[in-house]
Amino acid sequence: MDAFDVIVIGCGVSGAAIACELSQYDLKVAVLEKENDVATGATKANSGIMHAGFDPHPGTLMAKLNVRGSALAREVCRKLDVPYKECGAMVVAFSEEEKQILERLYQQGVENGVQNQEIITGEEARNLEPNLSEEVKWVLLENDSAIVSPWELALALAETAVKNGVQLFLNREVISLKEEDSWQIETRIADGALLPPGDTKETLFTAKTVINAAGLFAEQLRDMVLPHTFKTRPKRGQYYLLDKSEGTRVSRTIFQAPTGRGKGVLVSPTVHGNLIVGPNSEDVIGNDTATTWEGLDKVSESAKKSVPSIDLSQNIRNFSGVRARTDKDDFILERHGSYIDVAGICSPGLSSALGIGEYVRELLEAWNAESHLLNMQKKENVITERKKIRFKELSPKEKQELIQKDPAYAHVVCRCETITEGEIRDALHSPIPPVSLDGIKRRTGTGMGRCQGGFCGPQIARILAEELGISETEILQEGTGSKLLVSEMAEKERLSKAPEGGAR
Repeated sequence: MDAFDVIVIGCGVSGAAIACELSQYDLKVAVLEKENDVATGATKANSGIMHAGFDPHPGTLMAKLNVRGSALAREVCRKLDVPYKECGAMVVAFSEEEKQILERLYQQGVENGVQNQEIITGEEARNLEPNLSEEVKWVLLENDSAIVSPWELALALAETAVKNGVQLFLNREVISLKEEDSWQIETRIADGALLPPGDTKETLFTAKTVINAAGLFAEQLRDMVLPHTFKTRPKRGQYYLLDKSEGTRVSRTIFQAPTGRGKGVLVSPTVHGNLIVGPNSEDVIGNDTATTWEGLDKVSESAKKSVPSIDLSQNIRNFSGVRARTDKDDFILERHGSYIDVAGICSPGLSSALGIGEYVRELLEAWNAESHLLNMQKKENVITERKKIRFKELSPKEKQELIQKDPAYAHVVCRCETITEGEIRDALHSPIPPVSLDGIKRRTGTGMGRCQGGFCGPQIARILAEELGISETEILQEGTGSKLLVSEMAEKERLSKAPEGGAR
């Protein structure tokens, strides 16, 4: 395989943003992702909040890139047709001592360049959010915070990068990384991995520069090539996702005054109309995404302190995500020659992603000023927009016109979310086609409703098997090894084994 100019390792939202940014330049770029899809780590399992930027300490990369990334997100989400809503946020205080925390956050916001924030009384806050607890005394009101679909943003960025010429290699776990005349990268494809159509099965790569955006595994990659300087300390956060019947319980994101363990449990609407509650913060080893009674009880107790009337019986899913915190108090964005670390991207990582993309490009430009080995000229006719078909959002006339062009749009597969077969097949022919049910879910919204795929799952498995040309027994729920079915038993075989005269 020809050498690449740049290889990005990891395709969460940070890796996708870096790839999308670099795709605008005359560079040969590849992205290596160890899972069978993009955005399968912390990116798919977070709160979906675009933080305004009052929480990071002034002068840090977190503060700078949070504010910059959030400012870019509004326009990028519009161009790439990613669900985004500017709903605002409240940070609540239950005492005069906690009010001091709000005052500190307000001042940090001023220093970080945050606009449209003020401290108001609990009574004033309840006029805006009637379900807020009567115990709330003071509130930091921030009107520019937003909510977004995190995995859809990462997918949109990655798809745009691919359209602009970036090569994405899925199921590529990096097992060796070393620098000789150029960077030599050896990868491994897991046994039984489903590869997208047309994948070359290449496992050896070379590049002039390497960007380590491997999330929880960034420390391991760093230690392959440079002295050990940081330690990953994974933090797990558990969540409730409530039915849309709870989606209007609050109209803004409700935080509690933060502690040393993080921003605390939030209550927030989602861009899909649900209510999300969480996360807690607990130390774990590795990528342990289990949910526990103890953890969820703590989430419930804390959330009801802010919004007592939450009806957690409307829960449709519990999940957790693991944040790639390190022993540093800031993002680790450092260049060492032709190697760049993008590590410790915990909250506000989603909010900062587009800023991180810009910052890494600037680090590459600085290296190129020394080496003159890259062509950092901008391309002409770069793709910066995309449009998705969301059948349920179309007018009756638009729906009819679409069905006349393709009858698959007349077949509603996911009844909860009104997702059609046409949308599913569109996803399977997209620039980054999914190979699992959850991959289709992230692209279309199937299985996100009250039944959580109980009705539509078998139909989607059939369509996926048909498109991939494989048996339904090979279909995955998510990653390699997550097969839905153990074996296939034909109906005639079952009948042939039934006793004579017995039940059939």
